[in-house]
Amino acid sequence: MAEIIQRDGTWTFDGVTLRLVPGRDKGVSLLRKTLGELTLPLQALAGVAFEQGKKSGRLRLRLRDGADPLLQATAGKLADSSDPYQLAVEPDRYGVAEYVVDELRNALLLEQVPAAGCDAYLLSGPSVPLQVSAGDATVSFDGEQVRLEWNWKTEEAKAAAGTRTIALADVAAVEWQPAIGLENGYLRFTVRNAPTKAPPKYDPNSVELWGFKKDPLMALVAAAVQARLPHPARPAAPAPAAAPEQLAPATAPALAPAPPAEDDHDALLRRLRELGELHRSGILTDEEFTAAKQAVLKRM
Repeated sequence: MAEIIQRDGTWTFDGVTLRLVPGRDKGVSLLRKTLGELTLPLQALAGVAFEQGKKSGRLRLRLRDGADPLLQATAGKLADSSDPYQLAVEPDRYGVAEYVVDELRNALLLEQVPAAGCDAYLLSGPSVPLQVSAGDATVSFDGEQVRLEWNWKTEEAKAAAGTRTIALADVAAVEWQPAIGLENGYLRFTVRNAPTKAPPKYDPNSVELWGFKKDPLMALVAAAVQARLPHPARPAAPAPAAAPEQLAPATAPALAPAPPAEDDHDALLRRLRELGELHRSGILTDEEFTAAKQAVLKRM
């Protein structure tokens, strides 16, 4: 077992899982404290590094793309202080940090963990129900619905419609952007069949953020919603084919292969054979088969 205990937090690796516990020091970010303990399977890791500094060092984990809904939702925009996959290391523990790095790297090598991205989340994301107050709203998420309650700082045009409730099934995407410099941040929910180009200040499906202490907590809401949306790398399921009996007689022949672009004799003969197979399998009725066959014979 490899373990490093610091004021910033504790990392413990047992050869199979890595447990990250945030520290209780006042310098530990509110996001990390709220997120709490994380348990990472080895399969979620892509690498680990240790950077030495004069006053302190830093352990950094790299997760496989698509393994964590929090990283998916924040898209690399989390500040180092809020990143749960980093740990500040004091100089007298540099040797321990290097040992942890060696143990993790050896385990990744022995288990042959692929470096490629994932098509399913390997971490569950923040637990629900979850409620965060920041910017111009309080956002609640219970796993099925997102609820936006406006406060006295909300733009009047946005608040006029009252509390907003969005069903998870209607959410196409979620995006979190921190405030940077003079540019305000936001938490935006993209709702199906309701596209908008309105800025977050006026968008009833967005929370405007101004760079205050609680703003990063909105990233947890984004991650909790992201964890319950289809994974972006998962192949889209093919649309189910309609059963023959569900097709109107006029459209059933469309199930047959498309007619050949050229009218050469061999191609038309192949077309007749295909129609015969569709007729024998029951996809085409007698009337449909006769009509389609006559159309081919005329072209011959």
